[in-house]
Amino acid sequence: MEQKQLPLEKIDSVIELYSSGQIQEALDAVEVLIKDFPNNPLLLNISGVCYSALSLMDDAVKSYKKAVAIKPDYADAYYNLGNILRDLGELDSAIKSYAKTIEIMPEYNEAQYNLGATLQQLGQFDEAIEQYEKALKINPKNTDLILNLGFIYQNLGQIDEAIEQYEKALAIDPDNAKAFNNLAVLFSDLGQEYKAIQHCEKALAIKPDYADVYYNLGFIYQDLGQVDLAIKQYEHAIAINDYAEAYHSLSYLKKYTLNDPQINRIESLLSSDNLSQSKRIQLCLTLARVNKGLGKQDEFYKYLDEGNNLRKKELNYSIDQSSEVHSTIKRLFNTLPPSIKESKSFNTSELRPIFIVGMPRSGTSLVEQIISSHQEVYGAGELDTITKLASPIIKNFLAGDVNYLTEQALLFIREEYLDMLYQFNTSENVITDKLPLNFQYIGFILSIFPDAKIVHLKRDARATCWSNYQYYFKSKENGYSYNFDDLARFYGLYIDLMDYWHELYPNKIYDMCYEDLTINQTEETRKLLEYCELDWDENCLNFHTNKRAVKTVSSLQVRQKMYQGSSEAWKKHEAYLQPLIKALSSY
Repeated sequence: MEQKQLPLEKIDSVIELYSSGQIQEALDAVEVLIKDFPNNPLLLNISGVCYSALSLMDDAVKSYKKAVAIKPDYADAYYNLGNILRDLGELDSAIKSYAKTIEIMPEYNEAQYNLGATLQQLGQFDEAIEQYEKALKINPKNTDLILNLGFIYQNLGQIDEAIEQYEKALAIDPDNAKAFNNLAVLFSDLGQEYKAIQHCEKALAIKPDYADVYYNLGFIYQDLGQVDLAIKQYEHAIAINDYAEAYHSLSYLKKYTLNDPQINRIESLLSSDNLSQSKRIQLCLTLARVNKGLGKQDEFYKYLDEGNNLRKKELNYSIDQSSEVHSTIKRLFNTLPPSIKESKSFNTSELRPIFIVGMPRSGTSLVEQIISSHQEVYGAGELDTITKLASPIIKNFLAGDVNYLTEQALLFIREEYLDMLYQFNTSENVITDKLPLNFQYIGFILSIFPDAKIVHLKRDARATCWSNYQYYFKSKENGYSYNFDDLARFYGLYIDLMDYWHELYPNKIYDMCYEDLTINQTEETRKLLEYCELDWDENCLNFHTNKRAVKTVSSLQVRQKMYQGSSEAWKKHEAYLQPLIKALSSY
C-alpha cells in the first residue's frame, strides 16, 4: 500500500498560524495532521513548540519525547526538549538533552550555549567553562558565550579573567550593552561605584530601554546613600517592563500613600496566572513592605507569609541541610591533624583582615560602618570568598575524603583570599569582611589567619530572627530565613557552633553586644578598636557620615546616627510572632 505524503502546504499553514500569534489554532491544526500521520517526528516537534508557547509544559515534553523516540537523531527536538526541562527546573535531564543535541550536531551553537548556561546554573563552573571553551573553538566570535564565560570567572572571584572576557566581547562588538552592564556590576562589587556608573551610562547610550541597567544603577545609588537617584532608576526599570525586583527594592526607599497607583498595578500583576514564581515572591514581599508602611498589619503578615513560603519552596530548603553542614564542620575540626593545628608555614602578608560575623541582621553592617570609618581601614562589605573556598572541603569530607584539610589546601585558601583582597586596590591594609554567615567558617579563618581579628555580634534572638524573616536575601545560604521553625532551629545551630568555636579557640573571638553598643556607643567603640589593634579615631563615632558604599539591606540605617530601641520593634508584632517567640524561649 502506498504511504501517504505529508502535505507541505498544510505544514506551512500551521507555521503561519504560529508566527502570527494564533498558537491555539496552530496546535489544533497540527493535531489534526497528527491523526493522519501519527509517527511523523516533524509534526510532534511542532506540537511540542505549540504546547510550550501555551505553557502546557508536560504536554510539550511528551510531544518532544515521542519525536526523538521515532527519530533518534532529531537534533532540534532534543534541543527543544532541553529548553523545556530547563524551564521546569529539571536541570540534569536538560543537560542530557543538550548533550544529545551536540552529539548529533556538534556545531549547534544554541545547544552549546544552553548546555554551558545550565551547568553554570547548577554551580558546576569548571564543567561550564570547559563547555563554553569548546563552543568558542567552533564559534570564537559568539559574544553571548564570551560574556557567560566572563560571568563565571566573576562568580569565581577571578576578576582579571572576567574583565578579559568582557573586553574581548567589546572588541568583537563595541556596542554590546550587556558587556558594559556586566562590567558595571563587576566594578560595583569591587567598590568602584563611580566607574560602575560610567559603564551603566555607556550601556544605556547603546540601549536606552535596558531595564537591568536601570535596576543596577538603582542599587549603586542606594549603596551610596543617594536615595532620590536610586528611586529614579528603579522607577525607570518599572516603566520599561514592570520589573518585579525594582518594585521590591523601591519598597525599601519609598513612602506610599493609600491611593498610590503602583499598589493597584502590583496587585494586578500578582493576579496573573503567567507570573513566574521568582517574580511572585518579589511582588508579595513588595506588598508586605507597602502594607507595613501603611499600617495595615493583617495585609502585611498575609503577603509576608505568602512571599516567604514561596521563597522557601523556590530554594527547596530544609533545615536538615544546615544541621548536617554544622555537624560536619565540627567533626572536621575535631579530627584536624596536630600538624595543621600547630604548624603554619605561611608567608606574612601586609594585608590584615577583620572578620565581622554573627547572625544576619544582628548589627554586623553597623559595626563594619564604625570600623571602616577609621582612617586606616577599608570596608569591603560582604565577601563570599571563604564560603566558596571552604564549601568544597566540607562537601568532600562529608563524602568520606580522608585528605580533607591539608596544609596545602589551607595555603590555597589563604592565597586565593588574599588575591581577592588585593583586587580592591586600596591604600589601607586593614580590610573588613562582614559576611555574617562566616561564623560557620571560623575554624578555616583561624587556620589560614592565626592572628585574625574576629568580631562576633550578639543581639536579642527575637529581634534578630524577626528581622531575618522580614527581609529577602539573594543568597541561598539564607534559606532558613523564610519559616519560623527553620529560623529558631538555625538560631540554635548558630549558638551551638559559636560555643564550639569559643571552646576550640579560647580568647580568639571578640563578642560584642549590639544593644550595649547602642546604649554605650563611645565605650563600646573604644573597646572594639582596642581589640582590633587600631588607635582611637573620632571618625568612628561619626560613622553615619561615612560616604562608602554599603551593599546590604542596612545601607540606609547605617547612615543614621546611633539609635536605641530597634531590638524592641518585634514587640509590636508579639501576637503574630508567638510561634517564633516560643521556639526561641531557651535563647
